[in-house]
Parts: sequence; structure tokens; C-alpha cells
Amino acid sequence: MSKLIYAASPRSADMLYATGFHAPDAFLFLEHRGRKSIVLNDLEIDRGRREAEVDEVLSASELAREFGSNSPAVLAAGLLLRRKIRSVDVPSDFPLGPARVLEKAGLRVVPVEGHFWPGRELKDQSELAAIGRATRLAAVGLERAVEVLRAAKIVRAGLLQWKGKPLTSEIVRAEADSTVLRAGGVPEGTIVAGGRQACDPHERGHGPLRAHELIILDIFPRDACTGYFGDLTRTVVRGRANTAQRQLWDTVCAAQRLAIRAIKPRAKGAAVHKAVQEFFVARGYPTERRDGRWTGFFHGTGHGLGLDLHEEPRLGVTTFRLGQVFTVEPGLYYPEIGGARHEDVVTVTASGCRLLSRLRVPLEL
Repeated sequence: MSKLIYAASPRSADMLYATGFHAPDAFLFLEHRGRKSIVLNDLEIDRGRREAEVDEVLSASELAREFGSNSPAVLAAGLLLRRKIRSVDVPSDFPLGPARVLEKAGLRVVPVEGHFWPGRELKDQSELAAIGRATRLAAVGLERAVEVLRAAKIVRAGLLQWKGKPLTSEIVRAEADSTVLRAGGVPEGTIVAGGRQACDPHERGHGPLRAHELIILDIFPRDACTGYFGDLTRTVVRGRANTAQRQLWDTVCAAQRLAIRAIKPRAKGAAVHKAVQEFFVARGYPTERRDGRWTGFFHGTGHGLGLDLHEEPRLGVTTFRLGQVFTVEPGLYYPEIGGARHEDVVTVTASGCRLLSRLRVPLEL
């Protein structure tokens, strides 16, 4: 079966995986009988011939003259018909407009659910190295966030002050993100959330940070060179943690160790997730709705990681296979205590799993 993609590679992991070519605008990719072709405009064509990992680079302007239109959908239809291709598989997010043009030209367009490139699930050594580098970029940003928090002074009413100004989530995030940028990463959505804000796992955090509260630091940059993602989370307190905060943090760290020990080939991700859930309940941390919001552990234990930040499959639905890469990130969230999450990246090995991330951060700074 022939495969067709129309996308910009920075926004399409399938396109980047297929071509290894970074281009900001959407372009066409066709694989037919094992041969890979891309269609590029005049601006990109010379660079594409040097850098793209394909067999053929075609000129969009030349095809436009041949087919009488510069519409990418018309070019795709013309190219497919010229090569006597009548049916193509496309990713599930293939744009509707071009699909309609192809169908009007008599072509069959078949959206593929799940993995468009099944090989993406199992990482080779070069991909593992790329994810390891991206995870180190996350560590660089996280270390800067910790450095700023540690340097902050505790002033009146438990507020934090840094360089003579109130320390906010926005300031810590900017310091972490700029450090990641200088190291070669592209940060987006970095989380610096303290107190009750940290009890919403995807709350980025805003406003002044306070001493003696749990602060979640979650950094997930993309390596600007390879396109692979890293992902790390640590939870800290600037000042002194009380007994409830420390017990929460200790329990989350212990749950992560339990999950990591359980990951091995042929084990079920659902069993790992259930073990974490049961561990939390046994430690006295139930998951339930209180006043209309979830408390406890109400997200997955982890997700796939690669050219997408949240890459299929989720940890909780897989049967582990050699070469898979996952985050392992249990968390607990109670507004009266705060939120704690601890996240690392592992790859499944023949004997279990191996950490691709190593960053020791104490609870108290």
C-alpha cells in the first residue's frame, strides 16, 4: 500500500520520522513500493536534496507547470495518477480539504488509525540517544529552576523574593525555558505550579510563589536538532516541608520506584498502573471526588515518548516490548496538602527497564 502525508515536519511526527527533514511549511511525502519521494518548493528544494532522508526530491514548481495548478492537493493527485496509484494510506489527521480533492480525482484515501509508522513504537539506539539528549535538556532547565528557587529569600507572609522582586511562577519558568533554549532545546508549556495550583496536573502556574509549599516543576522540551522530546518532573519546597507534605512526596517517589521495578518485556502496563493505584490506597491516599474535583491519583502512570510528547501507546494499555520508551510519573494531589509528581524516562530492556534520565533533587531547598 502507498502512503501519503501532507504536513509540516515540526508539527507532524509522522512526517519527521519519514523524512528526517525539518521544514516549517507543509509539503508532500509519498512512499510507493518502498521508494520515498517528497515535493518541495524552490525555497526548500536544494536543502531538501542535501538533508532529507528520501530517495527522490521533486520540484513543486515543475509539477505545477505540468499539472496546471500550484495546489498541493492537485499536485498530489497528478503525481499519484501519473504513477498509476489508485489508493493511498494517510495519517488519521490528514487534512480534509486535500482528501476531498484526491477523492474527486478518483483516488481512494484510507485514514490509518493508530500507528501510521509502526516502527516508531520501538526505538533504535540512535533514537534512544536522541531521547536521552532531550531529557538532559529538560534536566538543564529543571536545574535552573531549582537554582532560582534555592536563591530566593523568604520574606514576609512566606512570600519568595529573588533579585529584590517577588518570585513568580512566570519568572521561574522564563529562567528555566531560556536555559533550555541556550542549550539547544525548544521549551513549550513548562509547568511551575505551587500550592493549590499544583493540584491541577496541567496547570502551568501563575503569580507569586510561596515558601513552605509544594512546587511542581515539569519540563518537556523538544531537541531543536533531532525533534525528539524529553520530559522530567520534580517536586520541591523552598523552605521547610511539613510532615504531611513530606509523606506525600515520599509516597509518590516510592510509587515510582515500584512502577519502574515492574516494567519488563511481556508485563502488562495495566497491571503496573493498578499496582500504583493500590499502593496509594494502602498508604492512605484514596482517589475520590471532593467538592466537584478529583483528588488523589487521577491520571495515567506514564505515556510513550519520542517525536511526540505524548506518543502512543500509553503505559497503562500496553504490553511492554523491548525498545519502547515511557515516562513514569505517578502523582498525588490534595488541595489541603498540595500536589506532588515525580517523573523520569525509561526504555524497556531485555531484563527490565533502564532509566534515560538521572537528576537528584531534594525535597527541601
